[in-house]
Amino acid sequence: MARDLGAAKEFYRAVLGWEFGPARLGEGFTVGFSDGVPVAGLGALPATLTVPVAWTPYFAVDDADVTAARILERSGTVAVGPLAFGTGRAALAADRDGAVFGIWQGDAIPDWGMGGDAAPAWLELRTRNAFDAAIFYGEVLEWACDHAGCCEVAYVEEDNRILLRHTGRTVARLHGGPLAEEPDPHLRPRWHVHFRVPDVETAVKAAVALGGSTGTVPDSGPFPDEITVRDPEGAAFTVAGPAGYSRFRPSADARARPRRG
Repeated sequence: MARDLGAAKEFYRAVLGWEFGPARLGEGFTVGFSDGVPVAGLGALPATLTVPVAWTPYFAVDDADVTAARILERSGTVAVGPLAFGTGRAALAADRDGAVFGIWQGDAIPDWGMGGDAAPAWLELRTRNAFDAAIFYGEVLEWACDHAGCCEVAYVEEDNRILLRHTGRTVARLHGGPLAEEPDPHLRPRWHVHFRVPDVETAVKAAVALGGSTGTVPDSGPFPDEITVRDPEGAAFTVAGPAGYSRFRPSADARARPRRG
């Protein structure tokens, strides 16, 4: 959600090369497309709300009410919804450590998902205990189930992280560590989105020229082929070059969708 939707579109068009088109959610929302593929959604934030601007991942679910009940049963929080939104139903929630995420039932934007060549590269959950988080999300979102289309969960021993894979692609990483009890949301448990770009340096120069800034995100690496950026309104994301994305591709023997809000 952006306070200035027009400026946000200009920023992400220049930095990530997106074009924008209408969504089924009303005039205050727009969809970003990369090479014709829907990548993410931007919406106008009402002036009366004082919430921080941030990128939020929304996970597709079959039944928003059932999923919301699972969240509450496992000591998570449902802040908004589930409620009718466009052609679907949505809710905004937080896990037990306070990391914010959304759930979405329905097809507001057909074929909108993560992991494709033009879509966001991956999500990261930075939390206190990755194993506890994996159990929470696995039970809430039915990861590692026997239903068609479910994600697979794998533990990577060398870096003590948990990988979420879908159709052979790594779409998310969960990793834990000591996170300070700070008021700064960038230092607390959170989901963080990486967007793939052809050239990191070019993307960063465009971001800074339009009022954005660069910075580090705790426990993010860093690597020379990925840099954390904040847009002019403070929303943090990471731009990653082809080499950065290739590090998280699944090996031959291995086997979400983001929305700004």
